[in-house]
Amino acid sequence: MLTLMSCADDESKEKEPVKKEVKKPVNKRFGYVLDDYEVVSDTVQSGDSFGQILFENGIDYGTIQQITDSVKNTFDTRKIVVGKPYTLLKSKDSTNQAQVFIYEQNRIDYVVLDFKDEVVKAAAKKRPVTIKERVAHGVINDNLSSTFDDLGVNILVAYGMADIYAWTIDFFRLQPGDKFKVVYTEKYINDTIPAGFGEIKASWFEHKGKPVYAFAYQADSINGGRRDYYDQDADNLRRAFLKSPLKFGRISSRYNLKRRIAYYGNRIRPHKGTDFAAPVGTPIMATSDGTVIASEYRGGNGNYVKLRHNGTYDTQYLHMSKRAVSRGDYVRQGEVIGYIGMTGNTSGPHVCYRFWKNGKQVDPFSIDLPTSEPLAEELQPAYFEYIAPLRAELDAITFQKST
Repeated sequence: MLTLMSCADDESKEKEPVKKEVKKPVNKRFGYVLDDYEVVSDTVQSGDSFGQILFENGIDYGTIQQITDSVKNTFDTRKIVVGKPYTLLKSKDSTNQAQVFIYEQNRIDYVVLDFKDEVVKAAAKKRPVTIKERVAHGVINDNLSSTFDDLGVNILVAYGMADIYAWTIDFFRLQPGDKFKVVYTEKYINDTIPAGFGEIKASWFEHKGKPVYAFAYQADSINGGRRDYYDQDADNLRRAFLKSPLKFGRISSRYNLKRRIAYYGNRIRPHKGTDFAAPVGTPIMATSDGTVIASEYRGGNGNYVKLRHNGTYDTQYLHMSKRAVSRGDYVRQGEVIGYIGMTGNTSGPHVCYRFWKNGKQVDPFSIDLPTSEPLAEELQPAYFEYIAPLRAELDAITFQKST
């Protein structure tokens, strides 16, 4: 008997793989599916206005006015800034009309105006931000800003340190060999896109061999919850007066009642101020809270501003290129009151900073100025507990020994 055998084709052949449908990722931004719209991305140009941008994209002036009135509590459409990016979402139909306007105020904050329906919607939004801690340390070679630049650290960290120690360290007299350590934060969008400097959490600065710690701390029961910087002994680093009306620059001439000037036959011409040299246009700050009692141009003083701080202290700022305050204004410490210039009797760009105590001009660097109150005793245990890990982190940073 003959037996015929055959192989089943469907068993001998490999099964064809089942093709899975690959879904196209949704292109979503600002809360909208961008594929549903025609997207126009641009920046505000010189001469642009909110109304002009919408009119050029299919919105009539009557509707523009309605939109402007509807969103005024959330967004002042008059204050769009040249160079800021914006995005228009336009309909894909024959009208090709703008339906959504997104204005980016900075890398984090943006405003969404949705007017595709009869009811206009306005919302101020923020991109999700991740805060990352960073550590830096260095030795001063020339000045603080150039040292940070050499280290590749955000210059805003240097400005932050200058603000923290503005009352305790004379940054115009830093010496080669001064050292610093700093723990700070930076902001990131989507964990990868840098979004700027956050804050300084803790720092250590050694000037002339004397180290000073600084820790950011907020105690709800004082200062209305204001965050201040305190040292290792819980003393507030804030003082009644800044040491300088400039963030950075140099002292070109000090208070000197016996100064002799060759131009005047080497005769004594007292200098009752301290000159801080810097480029024209550099901002000049009020060294303490006060009321503007003079803002004018007068003779050798040029453009100047004078502040009354209380019944004891006055300050004056001379030779400004431009004044930024008017008589009667109340200004806060650190507020810009004018800009470096060369008005009046001056041979170079600087501000002559003059200081009065009880109606007499004095050298602010030679007198004991009032300090702020230390942290209240009942709050100090919590403060010392809070700063312990930050201090340990700073102390663990070491400097390479010079060879």
